[in-house]
Amino acid sequence: MPHPLPLAGITVVSLEQAVAAPFATRQLADLGARVIKVERPGGGDFARRYDTTVHGQASYFVWLNRSKESLTLDLKSERGREILEQLVAGADVFVQNLAPGAADRLGLGHEELQARHPSLIPCTVSGYGTDGPWADRKAYDLLVQCQTGLLQLTGTPDEAVRAGISVADIAGGMYAYSGILSALFTRATTGRAPAVEVSLFDALAEWVSQPAYYTRYGGTQPPRVGARHATVAPYGPFTASDGKDVLLSVQNEREWASLCAEFIGRPELTDDPRFATGADRVAHRDELDAIISVRCAELGSAEVMRLLDIANIANAGVNSVHEFLEHPVLTERGRWQDIRVPGTDAPVRALLPPAGLDGVAPRMDPVPSAGEHTDAILRELGRDQDDIARLRAEGVCQ
Repeated sequence: MPHPLPLAGITVVSLEQAVAAPFATRQLADLGARVIKVERPGGGDFARRYDTTVHGQASYFVWLNRSKESLTLDLKSERGREILEQLVAGADVFVQNLAPGAADRLGLGHEELQARHPSLIPCTVSGYGTDGPWADRKAYDLLVQCQTGLLQLTGTPDEAVRAGISVADIAGGMYAYSGILSALFTRATTGRAPAVEVSLFDALAEWVSQPAYYTRYGGTQPPRVGARHATVAPYGPFTASDGKDVLLSVQNEREWASLCAEFIGRPELTDDPRFATGADRVAHRDELDAIISVRCAELGSAEVMRLLDIANIANAGVNSVHEFLEHPVLTERGRWQDIRVPGTDAPVRALLPPAGLDGVAPRMDPVPSAGEHTDAILRELGRDQDDIARLRAEGVCQ
């Protein structure tokens, strides 16, 4: 029999929208936490309307919101705030990523919350921090990519491009998730419930630390080199005779010697002064890539990868998303599991959480419709059906 989920019994109330906070709380739900997602009446989280590609639901929303309960509340109303306060009083964790200053205006700043509920762990996900000169600025993923320099590190020499995923939001959500886990451990071991704060800017700043060190101490920013690595060579894609790109990576001198002798067939290149060290290979990248390109163009992609495997050189075909969806590392290991989404009986394939716990089956429950659990949650809080009907009539909930 599977072991109980590790966060069973933990209740999370979240005023969340978009990506960062929902990503953090979905991972808590994966581990068994009860996550009550508080949404606006009249549509809920605006991420529900980003697209309609997953049986009428938004791809972002389906990814980020399985296994949660949805409650709609108008927090501009006094009764809505009273209900939220009841919920928070019984919660272990409170998460919010509202616009700058909104939580404080609602009396939901972490100091106020902890004064009323000392055992509560509040978590704030902001754009640029809740203090400092940019505390009042809105921040969306691409804006943060711009501000941390990531956009200038990504792309070709001629054009800077955004990362293909919401990398600032994902970084912020990951640190919020790990911060909440750390705070829960601290509370369990010391009795103290520390507040957690994560900004998208700080999270992505951590992720660009290597190019930041390179720039500060090397004097120049790593160049944009497309799909190649800016500071390691050879490390990038090469086109085989069948038109498919194969990416290969050489990380050390042993691998460099093997590539020269076993794959390129020119062992004398190992000690060529242009390529003798990692720095030399980066400085003469164009010459080196031209040599490897000639060799790859002589072979089909399957043969390129076979020979690189024999030479013990890390490599991979450059897949499309369609190819990724059928990847044997996912399909043959059972990494896909069906979940349900609102409005259809058709299943949706979702990936299991990356961190597997021995003997623990992750929670993979449906994605909620907006306000789906409103009545049930209000009944838990002592409201009878007449009161719930009045709340709906007043527009407090949906």
